[in-house]
Amino acid sequence: MQMYDYMLVGQGISGTMLSWFLQKAGKRVLMYDDARPGTASRTASGIINPVSGRKFELAWLYETIYPLAVRTYREMEAELGISCFHERDIWNVWPSAQMRDAFAAALPATPYMQQPEAPRHEATLHQPFGAGIVKGANVQLNTLLPAWRQRLHLRTERFNAAALNITEQGVRYGDVSAAAVIFCEGVDSPSNPWFGKLKFLPNKGEALVIRAALHTRDIIKKGITLVPLEDGTYWAGATFSWDYADAAPTAEKRAEIEESLRQLLKVPYTVEAHLSAIRPSGPDRRPLVGMHPRFPQVGIFNGMGSKGCSLAPWAAEQFVRHLLEATPLPPEIDIKRYFNALR
Repeated sequence: MQMYDYMLVGQGISGTMLSWFLQKAGKRVLMYDDARPGTASRTASGIINPVSGRKFELAWLYETIYPLAVRTYREMEAELGISCFHERDIWNVWPSAQMRDAFAAALPATPYMQQPEAPRHEATLHQPFGAGIVKGANVQLNTLLPAWRQRLHLRTERFNAAALNITEQGVRYGDVSAAAVIFCEGVDSPSNPWFGKLKFLPNKGEALVIRAALHTRDIIKKGITLVPLEDGTYWAGATFSWDYADAAPTAEKRAEIEESLRQLLKVPYTVEAHLSAIRPSGPDRRPLVGMHPRFPQVGIFNGMGSKGCSLAPWAAEQFVRHLLEATPLPPEIDIKRYFNALR
């Protein structure tokens, strides 16, 4: 029997961050991840945006979580010998005078926004109402996740929850025993036998990878978002669909993205890939973190949503403190708020 402190199921951004903080604390972790293509973390752009909505309100807990995210990604870059975290200007191209004015009105409330000192992208973008700058970042997940994967004790099989045995000492699965198992399985959570009663709100997103002569490090945003990738291409997306048949890319959403590109770009482009995935989201759009009320050997770390790259490091650090030091979880992320549904 192989002994570990924790089994984790799922190596997206959530599982990656939780395993990082557990291993930093000296714990032995075994990761189960079958590397399926088309998962949310493997197709996401990894954007970190400090503001949201038409009123440009500061994202929840941003001034707490962003410094920790920066520190975590920089530590991982140094540990793994990679470059994956890039602080970038988000160049917001205004679709209307009303949005331009709303941005100007919100400027005094946040240090993360500013008016441009000079025009940019005049030869490549249609921007009749001008643009504004938000100080953001992005994480190249297709660099980070595989690099961290090489440092994990890893099983690439699909985890079969029905074969998990819960004991007084912890959990057993095949030839492995551990103090606990924690599910970081994203969109698979609705079928989880311990946490499936939670009312998850999955939605489908699609994006294109395009090649265009934009020659910029900026993230460009107008309806869709363009994010520079490491090979000189750009991630262009994403769409949102609450009603969908499956996770496959669709001609309808490709056409939607391409129409936005035609309205935004002055330069030609070619499509190099069409991506799609189902995004996990919790009932209240907040992370789902903690151990099951009836089975404290079974936990969940999920529901990071579109803010995953900024939220996951902070939430993982909070969870590890809770697991190892019995520090209470912040109530906004604590799974206790749904205990009535899980009992």
